[in-house]
Amino acid sequence: MSDFSLPQAPLQRLDLSWLRHAGIEAAVLRLDLIDPLISGNKWFKLRHHLLQARKADAPGLISLGGNHSNHLHALATAGKRFGFATAGLLRGHPRETPTVQDLRALGMEMHWLGFGGYRNRHEPGFWEPWQARYPGWHCIPEGGGGQAGAQGCGLIVAQCRAQLATLGWTDYDAWWLAAGTGTTLAGMVLEEAGRHVVHGALAVPLDHGVPETVAALAGAHGYQLHDASRGGFARIDDALLAFIADTERQTSMPLEALYTGKALLALRDQVEAGRFVPGTRLVFLHTGGLQGRRGYL
Repeated sequence: MSDFSLPQAPLQRLDLSWLRHAGIEAAVLRLDLIDPLISGNKWFKLRHHLLQARKADAPGLISLGGNHSNHLHALATAGKRFGFATAGLLRGHPRETPTVQDLRALGMEMHWLGFGGYRNRHEPGFWEPWQARYPGWHCIPEGGGGQAGAQGCGLIVAQCRAQLATLGWTDYDAWWLAAGTGTTLAGMVLEEAGRHVVHGALAVPLDHGVPETVAALAGAHGYQLHDASRGGFARIDDALLAFIADTERQTSMPLEALYTGKALLALRDQVEAGRFVPGTRLVFLHTGGLQGRRGYL
C-alpha cells in the first residue's frame, strides 16, 4: 500500500565539541525531516497500525495521549491525509494548547478522561466502552505502541544502513535514542538482533514501564537503559534548555526538551564520563516531536 510508504530520513554527521574531544564519531538519523506533520518516529510507529486499519476497512482510528501529544498530532494528521476519522482520549481536563487546537482543526473528536480515568488505560476492559461507541474503529495503544508499532520502528535501522556509505562508514558500534514508551527502542532491538547495542535514554522515570514494554516486545537482551528524565516526565530545567540552545548553535539542528534534548544531554554525560572509547561510532536517533516545543517556548 504505497499510501503508507515511509519517507527517507537523511543520515548526517553530528559534529559537536564534546564528541570531538572524546574522539567519538557520531551521526544523526534525522527523522524530524521526513514529514512536516507526521514527524519523526511517529510515522514508523503508525505505519503498521494504518496498514491493519486499511485491511480491516476500519472507518476510524482511536488512541490516547496528553494535550501536547506528538502521537495524537501525527494520528490526526494521518487520519486527515488517508481518509480515517479520528478520536483522541486525552489525559487530564480540557485545556487549550497549540496541539489541542491543531487536533480540533484536523477533525479529531476529543474526550478528556481526567487523570484517574487516564491511569485506567491499562486495566482490563478499558477499551470496551470506546469500541461500543466507535464500532469497527482501529484502537491504537498509547504512543502507537504494541507489536505493530515496534514492527514499524524496525524499519529505522534499515534506513540508517542504506546510507552509511555517504559518511564513509561501513558499520557503526551502537545506537542512542530517547525512550518514552519503549516501542521504538523495542523495534530497533528486534531488527538489530544483537548486531549492535541500542542505548535507550529514559526520558520518563523508570516506573513508567519502559523495561517491561521492551522485554515484552523484544526480549531482555541487545539494549541498555540510561536515566535521562532529569527527575520526571516533562521535567525541564535551565541546564537542559541551555544545552539545547548551545547544541542548536553548533549544529543548526532543532531539538525539543522532552525527548531528543534529554537524550543528547544524557549522551554527553556518558561520553564525558568515559563510557565510550575513542574511535567509537554512534548513531543518534532524532525522533522528531518538534511540534511539542510550542508547549514550553
